[in-house]
Amino acid sequence: MTDRTTVAETPAQDRADPQAFDEDDGVPGDGPLWQRLAGLRLGEGPHRRVLGWVILTLAVALGAFQIYITVSYAMDARQQRLAHLVLVLALGFIIVPASKKPWGRSAAMVVVDCAFILASIAVCLYPILFQAQLARRAGAYETLDWVMGLVLCAVLLEVTRRTVGWFMSVLVLLFMFYAWAGPWFPGVFRHRGATIERLSTHVYLGTDGILGFTLGVVVTFVFIFILFGAMLQKSGGGNFFIGLAFALTGKSRGGPAKGAVLGSALMGSVSGSAIGNVATTGPFTIPMMKKVGYNSHDAAGIEAAASTGGQVLPPIMGAGAFLIAERTGIPYADIVKVSIIPALMYFASVYIFVSLLARKHNIGGMKADQLPKVRDVMRSGWHFLAPLVLLVTLLLNYVPPARAGMYALLALFVVSMLRVGSRMSLTDLGEVFVIAAKNTIPVSAACAIAGVIVGVVGMTGLGLVISELLITAFAGNLLLTLIMVALASLVLGVGLPVTASYVVIIILAGPALEGLGLALIVTHLIVYWLSQDSNVTPPVALAAFVGAGIAAAPPMRSALSAWKFAKGLYLIPLLMAYSALMLQGSWIEVAIATITGMVALFAASVGLEGYMLSRVRWYWRVALGFAAAFVLIAPEWSGWIGNALDPAVFVWGGTLISLAIMGLLWLQRDRGDGRSLPNPVSAAITLPA
Repeated sequence: MTDRTTVAETPAQDRADPQAFDEDDGVPGDGPLWQRLAGLRLGEGPHRRVLGWVILTLAVALGAFQIYITVSYAMDARQQRLAHLVLVLALGFIIVPASKKPWGRSAAMVVVDCAFILASIAVCLYPILFQAQLARRAGAYETLDWVMGLVLCAVLLEVTRRTVGWFMSVLVLLFMFYAWAGPWFPGVFRHRGATIERLSTHVYLGTDGILGFTLGVVVTFVFIFILFGAMLQKSGGGNFFIGLAFALTGKSRGGPAKGAVLGSALMGSVSGSAIGNVATTGPFTIPMMKKVGYNSHDAAGIEAAASTGGQVLPPIMGAGAFLIAERTGIPYADIVKVSIIPALMYFASVYIFVSLLARKHNIGGMKADQLPKVRDVMRSGWHFLAPLVLLVTLLLNYVPPARAGMYALLALFVVSMLRVGSRMSLTDLGEVFVIAAKNTIPVSAACAIAGVIVGVVGMTGLGLVISELLITAFAGNLLLTLIMVALASLVLGVGLPVTASYVVIIILAGPALEGLGLALIVTHLIVYWLSQDSNVTPPVALAAFVGAGIAAAPPMRSALSAWKFAKGLYLIPLLMAYSALMLQGSWIEVAIATITGMVALFAASVGLEGYMLSRVRWYWRVALGFAAAFVLIAPEWSGWIGNALDPAVFVWGGTLISLAIMGLLWLQRDRGDGRSLPNPVSAAITLPA
């Protein structure tokens, strides 16, 4: 079924540099994906075919190995991570050139890349072949041991530079410098320092270094879900979800934008990749939004904001959610349960913005005769829902995520092959493995090199120092600490992917948040949510920039639009910290937190957009902002007045003020600047096959 129309292959998950790794399939040329990737690397020469088969062989080997260790426990954790790493490093140096300039694809660089691959093989096989000897001389390592560690660091820094971006490589070097130069740092940052030998062996052979839990999460959990997402899209599941979203929302006002929100929620719940979501659904949704009247930068921003929600919506929430489970010991099923309400609130907030914008610009929907019917969409693709239902059921019943993902992958393969419309050929199956391997490279590189940062922080005690400084500097004030964490996340998001940003912030600031009274799971999810801002927040808004490229819109204007539409990323973590939203209370308390929180999000959206059913004057916008703030940070307001009033007074007061103002705006909808608009404009659009 290689001629079937499918959505673009999922791009690299969780990256930082938009220039480092191609976002969509968009690989020019004819033939299978592995041959096109080889053509990009070597050009149209006689060696292209050979390299293509090498790429396919390594990708299938990586996929087969990951499936094997999921169903078998024949290898210990260190050996699994080393085997995974050597395959990823080899693929990284083969697929991703040193530069997009001609010299990066020259014959000389091919020789250099071969040297990198040989070095990767050597440093990954060394701990396996000499495992017993290394265990005997632990703490008294020989010269070759730490030299091998330095070589692995160098190899990882280079593949990270190529696939993630220079910022993370430089950041890791700075942390390594801090570990070495500790005696020369002032004040509380001074420590005894570590020799090159000790630092190298610690991050290479230690339990919390390169081969630690960050890489282990990718090996144990993440790859299976990346493979699941690749198969879902290659079999046509992406088209089913998009078609279903538009069938449900297309006729309403601003229908294509609402379809983008719903479609991104459906796709993101299984892909866990914001950038991948934009590149997958954006080529369909963004042109439709533009045709019905949305500005190009707003269309790009809506798609970016909606796609970002995919990393916080269960059942698959990106690599970071698995890191939370691994680091905290909290079952993944519990993380899924507490994440459902906040994630749905996020998508509701984006949906509200989309609706307000449609009314503000008098944007209509799509014509009924140009939309598929829900029953037709379900008839053609209902079988794609079965693996997702199975996956959710298994996760909620505490089946280990890797095993649940494996069962869902097998179910998806079976149901896809049973129907002609989704049946995959051998070429399609080969491309599934290549897509999964291609998407895994930047994730594994980022998580492996992040292990160096984790190792340095543990070795130097930097995490405790930062946490103590945060608590002392802000006098134990939770709100100021949250603001500082958000700013730190924004700064790190300039150059780090979401997963790496989460790892760095949680090891540095996580203890401070816990020390201020937040529960462990709340702390980690707040940091994880705030880490998403690199996708939608200027100056580096990766998902928005991808959307801008599809929409032919100014990148920075698209980023500003995405930043506005994704305000839930900043507001909902406040509700997590100050309310029972994370299921920390009775069901009545959770319901109250959800309802009042949604009213606050609606009020904040109207205040930011300056429009509800008509234009909203500035003083009402300010009042709505204060009313929303009453709800979002109620305990802080109570503390500022000496706890004279219970926080519940501010919650209900802010809610009632918001409802009163919005009710007044509804009564005034036909007056002054908000005079009734003519019938909205509709557009005739043909959905993709």
